[in-house]
Amino acid sequence: MFQNIKVKKDEFVGTITIDRQQVRNALNKVTIDELQIAVRELEEDTKLRIIIITGAGEKAFIAGADIKELHERTMLEALVPGMQKVYREIEQSSKVTIAVINGHALGGGFELALACDLRVVANHAKLGLPELNLAIIPGAGGTQRLMRIVGKGRAVEMILTGKIIDGQEAERIGLVTQSVDLQDLKAVTDQLIDSILSKGPLALKLAKMVLNKGQDIDLDTALMLEKLAQTILFASEEKQEGTQAFLEKRKPNYHRV
Repeated sequence: MFQNIKVKKDEFVGTITIDRQQVRNALNKVTIDELQIAVRELEEDTKLRIIIITGAGEKAFIAGADIKELHERTMLEALVPGMQKVYREIEQSSKVTIAVINGHALGGGFELALACDLRVVANHAKLGLPELNLAIIPGAGGTQRLMRIVGKGRAVEMILTGKIIDGQEAERIGLVTQSVDLQDLKAVTDQLIDSILSKGPLALKLAKMVLNKGQDIDLDTALMLEKLAQTILFASEEKQEGTQAFLEKRKPNYHRV
């Protein structure tokens, strides 16, 4: 079905792998279109709780946009939602999204990782937004998401200078959840998956919603949103199972509720 990506489902986890290794998994229009189709397909699967996005091989997560295609784009084409729209869908997914950054994540590839909820990265990977070197700016959310994650000062430095950082520096500034050796990346990702799957599915969805929506509204409205989400959870079978399991000193079984 797909030309440039691979999609796999494993019980509660869906994985999308960008596979254009000959160009370091660079994103062209076909790949972006396929990514959007895959994300929507996984979003509609009610059994899935987590979506993993990664790149094929060991050199690159996504090395950026296809520069040849970018060179040929016209001014009005920049107004087409394109990558920005697809990344917004990823950000607003009801699933927990994890970018497994197995290699270089630059430009549009880095912006894709920023749109995910969590990021784990190989130490050797290089991350950054070098678009100004091409006389353009990050156009798939990078100017806004990077600032919200690491603060305006670091975002301004990285974007205006085109600074590229490695995985360890990304962890130090709070850009990624964890930076590890490449051979440990899968094990660390599996641990993260296990931790997420041990939580109540509805609680995960509502926590993500409150976090995403709350950051851009006033505090009183955000607190009310939090209160309403908590009210829904108090009426759920998940809450009964979670609290009962705690009282009985056992692990909760959210798969049965």
